[in-house]
Amino acid sequence: MMMRFTKLVWCLMFLLRFGFFTEAILDPVDFLALQAIRKSLDDLPGSKFFESWDFTSDPCGFAGVYCNGDKVISLNLGDPRAGSPGLSGRIDPAIGKLSALTELSIVPGRIMGALPATISQLKDLRFLAISRNFISGEIPASLGEVRGLRTLDLSYNQLTGTISPSIGSLPELSNLILCHNHLTGSIPPFLSQTLTRIDLKRNSLTGSISPASLPPSLQYLSLAWNQLTGSVYHVLLRLNQLNYLDLSLNRFTGTIPARVFAFPITNLQLQRNFFFGLIQPANQVTISTVDLSYNRFSGGISPLLSSVENLYLNSNRFTGEVPASFVERLLSANIQTLYLQHNFLTGIQISPAAEIPVSSSLCLQYNCMVPPLQTPCPLKAGPQKTRPTTQCTEWRG
Repeated sequence: MMMRFTKLVWCLMFLLRFGFFTEAILDPVDFLALQAIRKSLDDLPGSKFFESWDFTSDPCGFAGVYCNGDKVISLNLGDPRAGSPGLSGRIDPAIGKLSALTELSIVPGRIMGALPATISQLKDLRFLAISRNFISGEIPASLGEVRGLRTLDLSYNQLTGTISPSIGSLPELSNLILCHNHLTGSIPPFLSQTLTRIDLKRNSLTGSISPASLPPSLQYLSLAWNQLTGSVYHVLLRLNQLNYLDLSLNRFTGTIPARVFAFPITNLQLQRNFFFGLIQPANQVTISTVDLSYNRFSGGISPLLSSVENLYLNSNRFTGEVPASFVERLLSANIQTLYLQHNFLTGIQISPAAEIPVSSSLCLQYNCMVPPLQTPCPLKAGPQKTRPTTQCTEWRG
């Protein structure tokens, strides 16, 4: 295969040298690589992306092909407009011949098969994004050899295997987006001090996270819908630049540092883990949505949480009375969602005649009190209004 490719290159160089293709300016190796890539891909019905790929003309004028001199430096395959049909087929290993390539992207479609290991030959590659296709197999560990890679987006595919430590060792990595795959194993340590985004949600990752494995530069962290375990207390203490955090639907344990509630984020998602302990923010919480549901948090509910617009504290072990500040903000429509069901709360100072604003939702059932007023609750809250007295006695005792 390699000998045949070499012969074709020499033939093309001969034709170029003696003027048979007077308009062609592209490097012969890149020319033949583009031909191989085109043969391995097709437009899905309704797509016309490859209409301009007529190899009797200069490939630097093809849709999605960008050149610098006689070399292809950027390849964006498929119509980038939202909702446009994508491409089908497989990625030809000849893509590794585009030696000056710095950017490779493929729009959502039906690209199948493994990611060619030859991509690791693209030493100048900075941006690799092939999301929402059907790429399968493992992420080549050899991608760790592309030392200048800054964005790696292989999300919404069918990738399996582990995230190689070589990916974590990429020194200039800024964005790692591998969500919605079937990846297993643990999260490797990341060495890049410019890493700002990690999105690994909806995989099957396991193990705990070392505090030193995530750099303080992180601004976006989503690990939801995995099987991760252990404490994240010291991990979160290091990440003081986060503006998005989602650790939901894992098996994390331990307590949560108070400083998490001071992060400049709009949505804090810690639900459905095994976190425990007290929730004691240092100052009034300005996060608009806080979901701590389905954990094992205990103690009283802090009045400093009453400024949260959407607060989910249900299915924990909170005790005591609901602070009056919650009632005030709820009745003035400053709280949109207040879910307190399935705890061990003993009271709330609200009149049975109080009118909850139509824009607000309150659920109090299955606590150690008779709810003073009946409000619509989610179906999964169950039909029981009050927790059995024996459970409340045992919990207090």
